[in-house]
Amino acid sequence: MQRKFKCILVVFIAFFFRSAHAQIVNIETSRMQSDTTGWLGNAGAAISLTKNTNEIFAAQADAHLQYKSKKSLYLLLGSYGFLKASGDHLIDNTFFHLRYNYKVNKLLRWEAFTQMQQNLITNIKSRFLVGTGPRFKLFSNSYFKLYAASLMMYEREVEQSDINILHSDIRNSSYISFTITPNKQLEIVSTSFFQPLINNLNDFRFLNQVSVRVKAGKRLVFKLNWNYLNDSKPAHDIPSVNYSLSTGFDYEF
Repeated sequence: MQRKFKCILVVFIAFFFRSAHAQIVNIETSRMQSDTTGWLGNAGAAISLTKNTNEIFAAQADAHLQYKSKKSLYLLLGSYGFLKASGDHLIDNTFFHLRYNYKVNKLLRWEAFTQMQQNLITNIKSRFLVGTGPRFKLFSNSYFKLYAASLMMYEREVEQSDINILHSDIRNSSYISFTITPNKQLEIVSTSFFQPLINNLNDFRFLNQVSVRVKAGKRLVFKLNWNYLNDSKPAHDIPSVNYSLSTGFDYEF
């Protein structure tokens, strides 16, 4: 029974908490491609209750709003995930991200962002970010796009432990990303981040994320996500390397 219970937990984590281990946000997969101005968005949710030898309750919700004008782009992201089994809270994470993107010219965009996050599975009691920097369009056609960015950010993080550990740091956040769209139904995005401390390059985070999106109609999109994270100085009792393979869907409006 214990083995069966563990298998059930693995299934719930894989399907309902595809962002549970996310410590670095891949904003490239959140940009909705559109040639028109105005509002775009999507939202997704899942909920489940299972009762056998143990009771498992799981819920996941996320939303994305985007507003585009001739020169500006606004992004607002939010998510919440919760998993409770046999009275224990195994996963509880909250995330909000706001970003502004200004088009300077055909090749250069300037970005500013702020983020708030709580993720108990990675022992992050709270994390606050604010940053800014340039984003470059290196290549673009109807099938392939290549971007790179180098931003500076302030990070304030409190670790969940017997005594709360406070970190207050300045990091660089650089990434390179490419998007492949062989047709209107399929999109593949790969992004690699590198985030070292400015005063200690040995304290860094590296993330590679690949996202595959397949349209199954006018509004419904199925997703497959791969995440690999190497954090040289993770929170207390958290392994340096985390990876996940997950699936889900979005409803676009």
